[in-house]
Amino acid sequence: MTDLATRARALLDLHTAPEILVLTNVWDVASARVVAATDGVRALATASHGIAATYGYEDGENIPLELHLDMVARIASAVDLPVSMDMEAGYGDAGETARRAIAAGVVGGNLEDQMKPLDEAVAAVEAVVRAGRDAGIDFVLNARTDTFVRAPEGADRGRLVAETVRRGRAYLEAGAPVVFIPRLIAREEIEAVVDGLGRGKLTLISVPGASLPAREMQELGVARVSTGPFTQRVALTALQDAVVDMVGGGVLPPGTRALS
Repeated sequence: MTDLATRARALLDLHTAPEILVLTNVWDVASARVVAATDGVRALATASHGIAATYGYEDGENIPLELHLDMVARIASAVDLPVSMDMEAGYGDAGETARRAIAAGVVGGNLEDQMKPLDEAVAAVEAVVRAGRDAGIDFVLNARTDTFVRAPEGADRGRLVAETVRRGRAYLEAGAPVVFIPRLIAREEIEAVVDGLGRGKLTLISVPGASLPAREMQELGVARVSTGPFTQRVALTALQDAVVDMVGGGVLPPGTRALS
């Protein structure tokens, strides 16, 4: 699967399949190769937080776009699977960032709305969709709305769901095939959003100790679930635990495998 258009179509088809798409977020070539070689993995997604942390930057477009794209390009060229990039909020020009991501070998991407005025957010979605069309691929835009991320403490949950659906519908109408809603965790709220957007249009992130299992998300009509920064945290937790054991006079975990 070397042709970008083929990878893009494959990624889009995975979002419309009956089975939920599970995307494990990766942050460098080593993590990408390990995930890609795992049975059942059909696509990859990069994590902006993980890539930024790898280089010593805070998340939120603090890592220079050139450095971010360089890592994404290395990941895309190292695996034979479709790759989606976390483009954050588009680095000031969502369309141009999408064009550069496509040139790096990416066929899908997340784009945050940061609760900007809806017309501005829709224009950014349209710019990304247009970049994909200009490149001759079905770029799979995972249009993110931050209604729950930026909600003040004690905000009315019903109003948050309603605003999420309003924004999500606008992004779908602008050409995004799916809508990403971080911090949407409660079953009844997921059901309400799926009812508002339609089955197979919602994507979520799996939060350790809080999210529903992927199989239950699938039953509710969720199209995709990703892992965001949490996979890197899993790896770093294992690293720190191993260090604690060694410093305490022990040994490295006996089940350690040669994965890189």
